[in-house]
Amino acid sequence: MTSQQPPATAPEATPGTRRDVAFASAGVELSAWHFPAATDDLAGPAGRPVVVMAHGLAGTKDSGLEPYARGLAAAGLDVLAFDYRGFGTSGGAPRQTVSMAGQVADYRAAAMAAKRLDGVDPDRLVLWGVSLAGGHVLSVGAGREDVAAVVALAPLVDGLAAGRLAMRHHKPSAMLRSTVEGVRSRVAGPRTMPVVARPGELGALTLDGCYEDYLAIAGPSWRNEIDAAVGLELGGHRPAKHAADLRCPLLVQIADHDRSAPPHAALKAAFAGRGEVRHYPCDHFDVYAGRDWFEPALAHQVHFLRRHLAP
Repeated sequence: MTSQQPPATAPEATPGTRRDVAFASAGVELSAWHFPAATDDLAGPAGRPVVVMAHGLAGTKDSGLEPYARGLAAAGLDVLAFDYRGFGTSGGAPRQTVSMAGQVADYRAAAMAAKRLDGVDPDRLVLWGVSLAGGHVLSVGAGREDVAAVVALAPLVDGLAAGRLAMRHHKPSAMLRSTVEGVRSRVAGPRTMPVVARPGELGALTLDGCYEDYLAIAGPSWRNEIDAAVGLELGGHRPAKHAADLRCPLLVQIADHDRSAPPHAALKAAFAGRGEVRHYPCDHFDVYAGRDWFEPALAHQVHFLRRHLAP
């Protein structure tokens, strides 16, 4: 889809509602939700700012993103939340396979679709990502003049650091088992394992409490299944190196007791990007709706964006 083509959408929605949007990335149709701004408080001569929102590892737009999207829409920002290829209600094959390059390409396509939404200012993009997408926003935003702000929530910005953190919290046998499955997937064809499992079981995330925490936010399109090669894909993932190339305000929200996305790596990326940092005394999943730190995290995002995007 070229930048001149509008995304396929339902009729124009009214503030406070949600509408389905479709757009293309590398020939694959991706599924998204558009939340129109509930107020014109942040509107300028060219329109309202628009947030592009994406999830973390194997996440889908119906798994914990909507409360953030609605909170930002209430503050005067349009929001486009989307599913990566192969996940949720987006097209693409193979399914449930994480490609870092593919997800970054999908995010860039989502940004182009967001710029074409009715009533938005195409030069006031906000890139919003949680967990794995919290790293993607650094890569996508680097060097761009049309990005007005970046929000990285509990971001995973360094795959090697994440691997070292995982070794501190997992038994060596569990790490070896998942690595062997990943190698088999790469050599002999896709093999899947659970995204989350209980301690001692095979899975990408097996820390105590992760299974219950992820299922608490999981939406109907989410599947507890992922290509076992995801660990190998993460190894070379280092979006933190792009932080210094951002040309806009950056907000990095760090869960200080995060056992999945290394807090120290996020802090280093924030420093490189000259970013504003907010700390929360919690673990990775405690920033979602229904947990103690969702409201403070959302409030800090609204305060940050109003301060930098006010016309």
